[in-house]
Amino acid sequence: MRVPQTGTALAPVLALAVLALTACGGGASEAPDDRKPGAARQPAAAASVRVADSPLGPILVDGAGRTLYGFTKDQPGASNCDADCVAVWPALIAPEVAAGSGAEAKLLGKTPLTDGATQARYGDWPLYYYVGDAVAGDVTGQALDDEWFVIGADGKLVKRTA
Repeated sequence: MRVPQTGTALAPVLALAVLALTACGGGASEAPDDRKPGAARQPAAAASVRVADSPLGPILVDGAGRTLYGFTKDQPGASNCDADCVAVWPALIAPEVAAGSGAEAKLLGKTPLTDGATQARYGDWPLYYYVGDAVAGDVTGQALDDEWFVIGADGKLVKRTA
């Protein structure tokens, strides 16, 4: 039996394996990395926001159904969530944001961040996720510290509880 030389016979197999692994890497996501709470997230190429029913009434969610929140310490169109804050409340970062079902395109905007990225905004509120929300539809960040609230279709914070 003849043993192939590593440098020649395995080269095509290794090239295919690298190509397959690269293809499985996936693209950027609108939602935070679900595997590691508080993990830094890569910006999505584009994001969408829509309105979904929840125990709090109609609220703003991303394209995957993850709840979006507003922070009462933010100023209209400006984020005041520092690095420690963003570890628990990751920003929805995307260069472009589209209005999905029930969302008003005229309320969508972008908030420039100090690092040059842009955070999605709806009405006056920069948009955030909460790492405690495990699946689409969770609203466990609602009213936390009396500073974090889901956002309604009208662009206003929903301050009631479920």
